[in-house]
Amino acid sequence: MSFSHAIALTESQPGHYAGQIAEGWDIGGNANGGYLLALAANGLRQHLGRPDPVSITAHYLRPGKVGAAAVHCETVKEGKRFATARATLEGPGGAVLSVLGTFGNLEDGAAGPTQVRLEPPALPAVEDCFPLGSGSGEGFAPSLMDRIDARLHPEDAGFRNGQSRGIPEMRGYFRLPDEDPCSVLGLLLGLDAFPPTIFNANLPVAWTPTVELTCHLRRRPAPGWLRARFVTRVISSGFLEEDGELWDSTGQLVAQSRQLALVPKVAAP
Repeated sequence: MSFSHAIALTESQPGHYAGQIAEGWDIGGNANGGYLLALAANGLRQHLGRPDPVSITAHYLRPGKVGAAAVHCETVKEGKRFATARATLEGPGGAVLSVLGTFGNLEDGAAGPTQVRLEPPALPAVEDCFPLGSGSGEGFAPSLMDRIDARLHPEDAGFRNGQSRGIPEMRGYFRLPDEDPCSVLGLLLGLDAFPPTIFNANLPVAWTPTVELTCHLRRRPAPGWLRARFVTRVISSGFLEEDGELWDSTGQLVAQSRQLALVPKVAAP
C-alpha cells in the first residue's frame, strides 16, 4: 500500500474526516508515530485548505491499532498567510493523538533570507549503508521498514547485534518508494522513521513510546534521497529527547523535529 493511500481521508461532514489506520505501518503492532501524525495532518490540511504544515505538535494518548480512524478538526485562527487548527485522531479504542498545527504554503517564504548554522550529516554512499527492511535478513525489521526505504550509517547499526556504539545518534538515508520527491506529509513520517537514538546508548533495545512530537517543516524537498540525523543530548527522569533533521539531495534543510519519549524499562534481575 502506498503512503498516500495509507493516509487517505474522506470528509464525512464539515471538519470531520474518515479513513483507516492502515496495516503494515507499525512497529510491533503499534502504528508508527510519524505515520499517525501524517494521517492527522492530512485531515487538518483538508480542513484548512492550506497545503503545508509549517509547525505541528502531537501528544500521543494511546497506541494506534489497525482499523477505522476519524480525524476531528477545529479551526483556532485563520490568517492571511497561516491558519491554525487542532485535531483529534481517533482509532479503535478511542483517541490516539491530540494535535495542534499551523499550516500555510512553504513556497511563500522560499525567497526570504536563509542562515543555517548546521551541516548535513556526512554519510557513506547509499549502497554502503545498512538497509532496515526485512530483506536485509537480520535484526531490527518492524513492518514499517518494508513500507519505506531507510538506510543506516554502518557506525549506527551495531545495536542490531548487541554492539551499540555508546553514542545516542542515528544517521542515514530516507525515501518513500512511491514518492519522489518526498511529499511534505512524507517528511512527518521521515522524522519518526528511524530506530530510537537510545538504541545506541548502551540501554535496552525495546519499545520507546513517544509522549510528544513537534515538527517544523522548512521547505519542500528536491527529488532524491533525504539525509537524516537524530541526536539525543538528555536522558533523565525516565525520559529522553531526540532532535531530528532531514536534508534534501541539494543540501537544503527541509525539516526538523523534537521528540519526547519514554526510556525503555530495564528488566529486573
